[in-house]
Amino acid sequence: MRIVICDDEDIYIRQITNYIMEYFKKHNLKQPEIIGFTSGEALLKDTGDKDIAFLDVEMRGISGIHTGREIKSQNKNALIFIITSYPEYLDEAMKFRVFRYLTKPIDKDRLFRNLKDAIYVYNTSTVKVMVETKDKVETIYERDIIFVEAKGKGTTVQTVRGQLMSIEQIQHWEETLNKRCFFRTHRSYIVNMKYINSFDTGSICLYQNEFQIYLSRRKYKEFKDAYLLYLESIR
Repeated sequence: MRIVICDDEDIYIRQITNYIMEYFKKHNLKQPEIIGFTSGEALLKDTGDKDIAFLDVEMRGISGIHTGREIKSQNKNALIFIITSYPEYLDEAMKFRVFRYLTKPIDKDRLFRNLKDAIYVYNTSTVKVMVETKDKVETIYERDIIFVEAKGKGTTVQTVRGQLMSIEQIQHWEETLNKRCFFRTHRSYIVNMKYINSFDTGSICLYQNEFQIYLSRRKYKEFKDAYLLYLESIR
């Protein structure tokens, strides 16, 4: 994991860096690479990964809003924290899906709570799984799986890039996929809750309503509760 901090005041770069290091040490996590930049221009010249970014809005040169928008255009999965005391900027930040907002002075407990959520989202979005077909084995990101459907003795793994015909049965996927993000809605289906558009007592629409899959009526309440917990975890 690589975390970047961009603020034209060194005191905030040092403070956020220290808080992040304290959080990872407290929870016995491997320390991430943390890099500080004093301008958006310098950050955007950096060629390294930007998994999590803390961006001050008001900086000399280009703003944190512009910088965040550019980072998102390069990596749509980057998690952006906007640091601001100016609420009028929030509408602009919303347009490129900012992960969280922090205000100055930085509240450590609030940063810790939101950093916990960011680490969870990062971990679930970078996990890879193997899909074994009759001809080969492919490695894909778990986050790219929309749903899994039982087909004969194997399964169809529907991803954002197309279908893969797996020789594994659906029980394999139920045991393999992250239970916080995936739910077995029916004996023949497992769904990635990330892609849900709507649902009723018998079906679920996914991926901009491109797919509709079955939801067992007896699982409706359990599924609804799981989906609410999922939504809470990504706020």
